[in-house]
Amino acid sequence: MCIIPNAVKATYQYQFYPNTNQKLTLNQWLRICRYWYNRQLGDRFDWWEKNRTAVNACPLITSIAAPREKPNYYHQKQQLPILKKDLVKVVYSGELLDFKQVDSTVLQDVSKRVDKAFERLIVGDSKGGRSGKPRFKTEADYRTMTFPTASDNWIKLVRQKWFYLRLPKLGMIKVRMHRPMPNGFTVKQASVTKKADGWFIQLVLEDAAVPEFAPDKTIPTWDNSIGLDAVLHEDVYLATSEGDKLPSLKPLRKNQSKLDRISTKRNKRKRGSKSRRKLAKKEARQHQKIARSRKDFHYKTAHKLVRTGAKFFFHEDLNLKGLTKRNKVKQDENGKYLPNGQSAKSGLNKSWQDAAFGQFFTTLDYIAGKAGAAVISCKPAYTSMVLCYRNEVIFTDCSMRDYWDEQNSLMVDRDLNAAINLKRLGVGIFPSIKCHSGKLSVVGSMDESTAKEILHTLHRAAKKPTS
Repeated sequence: MCIIPNAVKATYQYQFYPNTNQKLTLNQWLRICRYWYNRQLGDRFDWWEKNRTAVNACPLITSIAAPREKPNYYHQKQQLPILKKDLVKVVYSGELLDFKQVDSTVLQDVSKRVDKAFERLIVGDSKGGRSGKPRFKTEADYRTMTFPTASDNWIKLVRQKWFYLRLPKLGMIKVRMHRPMPNGFTVKQASVTKKADGWFIQLVLEDAAVPEFAPDKTIPTWDNSIGLDAVLHEDVYLATSEGDKLPSLKPLRKNQSKLDRISTKRNKRKRGSKSRRKLAKKEARQHQKIARSRKDFHYKTAHKLVRTGAKFFFHEDLNLKGLTKRNKVKQDENGKYLPNGQSAKSGLNKSWQDAAFGQFFTTLDYIAGKAGAAVISCKPAYTSMVLCYRNEVIFTDCSMRDYWDEQNSLMVDRDLNAAINLKRLGVGIFPSIKCHSGKLSVVGSMDESTAKEILHTLHRAAKKPTS
């Protein structure tokens, strides 16, 4: 193990209970921050449109205005003293906003958020990946304000299950301490978030005395690796190369009837009425319950996998955007729309989104990283088709869930077979597949000892009772 001198950081989230005046102030702050965010983003879009030329435009015949200086974090932040001199009028609503109400560091952090969002569009992140075009925030989108200058002095009183935190221009707030703060850590930043069931505060804690440990570089082998196949069939969530099938939770499917009842009631109420707003809050809390149960399931499943002691987890690199895409529209020669199978595909799309495999693998990467393990994505081409212990193309049809091997008197499960092949792919012993005239041919051989070990795993999995 090697020691990294960087300080250790952790984020603790607590629920706090502001009084009525503090709630009104926080809601007004969110409104001002949201307006300030959208105003800066619109200014950057305006610069982007006026300082570029289309590829089909000739500069000799097209008049190009003088280039405007690119707005950046510092230029936009310098507008705050001017905006604080008087009330700012919102053009489309006529609402008057007082920027002096909000702490200056909070408004400066909003400028930083805009700068990062726009840079990810133009430049990209450290790995070269570029994000999509930033969107203007609505009331449901913008829910967090950050105090970047928080410190230990903000905590004024600590009791057994509560502590009192003083926020700038807001006063003392009562915070529920459901978990104690670790000793030796200092507060570096505080963020306030409005959720469906109340207000929450995230404290970023740092301890410079605790070094970070990075695991030594290890090579993936057959013994220290596990293959994971994402299953979306019946009540199975994951299939592992160890012969296990982990059950799924399906939180959205189980709570769909409750959501439908609430949504039906809400849609019957008059827009803007008190009863409609009350039902909308009830619906939001139900969605929050579903999201939290899914997140809890992901963490428990990740911990269960990491406790196996494996150092490498190989999973398929899923194209989730393509898997949840709507089917292409079909039309006849007269322009009449034809059935395209979207009705059945919609249910499949909902199942993919309910499983949230992207969020799960991100969680697994975080949990495994703390345990010194690595999570690696692999391209799953042909991993579900090749028989894992014989290098033959068997599972040619997606509806083929099992294969009976007469030679070994073994019923091979499709999902376990794919998980073992993902492990082979990560270790580097998966064969190469060539296609000639529409026929697949497997090129490569397998070690006899590895084939025996795979057969032993499949025989052991076949004897397990189905849950």
